[in-house]
Amino acid sequence: MKRMGMIFRAKANKALDRAEDPRETLDYSYQKQLELLQKVRRGVADVATSRKRLELQLNQLQGQSSKLEDQGRKALALGREDLAREALSRRAALQQQVTDLETQHTTLQGEEEKLTLAAQRLQAKVDAFRTKKETIKATYTAAQAQTRIGEAFSGISEEMGDVGLAIQRAEDKTQQLQARAGAIDELLASGALDDPTGTAKDDIAAELDRISGGSDVELELQRMKAELAGGSSSSQQAIEGGTQDSAQQSQQSSPHKFDKR
Repeated sequence: MKRMGMIFRAKANKALDRAEDPRETLDYSYQKQLELLQKVRRGVADVATSRKRLELQLNQLQGQSSKLEDQGRKALALGREDLAREALSRRAALQQQVTDLETQHTTLQGEEEKLTLAAQRLQAKVDAFRTKKETIKATYTAAQAQTRIGEAFSGISEEMGDVGLAIQRAEDKTQQLQARAGAIDELLASGALDDPTGTAKDDIAAELDRISGGSDVELELQRMKAELAGGSSSSQQAIEGGTQDSAQQSQQSSPHKFDKR
């Protein structure tokens, strides 16, 4: 089970690595940083809102405290010491609330300053990451394009590999057809195959043509010799008779040739 689990994790990791695009991962990381920066900014805004609310409450309490002080002073001037004492007691209670709110205001103001500084630092990091991200994406895209071009030139890419196989198959088929055509020409020349057009000659027809052509040459040679030697008329007649016989043989053999064709 452990081995199967390890094999499964290894294959899953390999599949994920093959499917992962670093550019998409960088964009996702940048998006997460932007979301974090937005949360920090909302935190700063919330703290500033709380601080502003405390300031309003402080102003309101300080106004009430001043009003009670004036009322106590007037009551004392009118000889109403009891009213003056009550007004001063209420003013003291309000003053305690003012002190507590001032403490909270100071705390919130400090938190606001810290969050503002953190937001500024995070903004600077996000900007630096964005610049680095774009640089890495551009470098990766250029390297990917260069790799594809190199694979295309070397023929090891999948697309060019298919093209190379197609070219190899075309060359093999071309060589096969050329070899078949040459073999058919040889068979037609040797007479092993019949030519339906009648242009090819078998061995017998070729031999008859050769013999006929050779006899005509021999007769012509004999006639020339007789003319040069001034032979008798009988020899000349014999030669002419032989010529006529040869002509008759040629005429007799010609129909056979046409019949063969």
